[in-house]
Amino acid sequence: MTLSTRIPTRPLLGALALSTALTLPALAAAAPVTFTTQLRNYGGDGAYLALYVTDASGAYVGSLWMAGPKSKYYKHLSDWYRATGGNTAQVDGITGASVGAGRELKITLDLADAIFDAGYQLHIDASVEDMRDSPSEIVVPLTRDGAGQTTAGRSYIAGFRYDM
Repeated sequence: MTLSTRIPTRPLLGALALSTALTLPALAAAAPVTFTTQLRNYGGDGAYLALYVTDASGAYVGSLWMAGPKSKYYKHLSDWYRATGGNTAQVDGITGASVGAGRELKITLDLADAIFDAGYQLHIDASVEDMRDSPSEIVVPLTRDGAGQTTAGRSYIAGFRYDM
């Protein structure tokens, strides 16, 4: 089963504009990007996943998606939690269900073209109840050349890819 959703252009674009001093014309160029995360059959409850972006210096820029509805568990997404100070406002309106073992999460977001090939990285933290947490299980540079390439996770994620 695939969990799939389409999210419109969101405040991340504003955060990117502030962090990189992008001009308004650059912000006008945005395109849909589909993020696909396939989980392993790890034999546990549904995974909480935090998808977020950092800049070239590793500073937090913004959250793209939070899979998992209960904020009391967000502290187990430790790299995301540390970067945001646990601020749930970072994921207001961009949350969905946790993702079951062996399932796929597919989300499509409109992202500014300017974030690609500019040093930004996508991180995915993963956590499963009664199992080990996996901070920054996936870290991939956001590049045009990286689109369509699958990256294996270290623990719960079998593979991740983004398509433009």
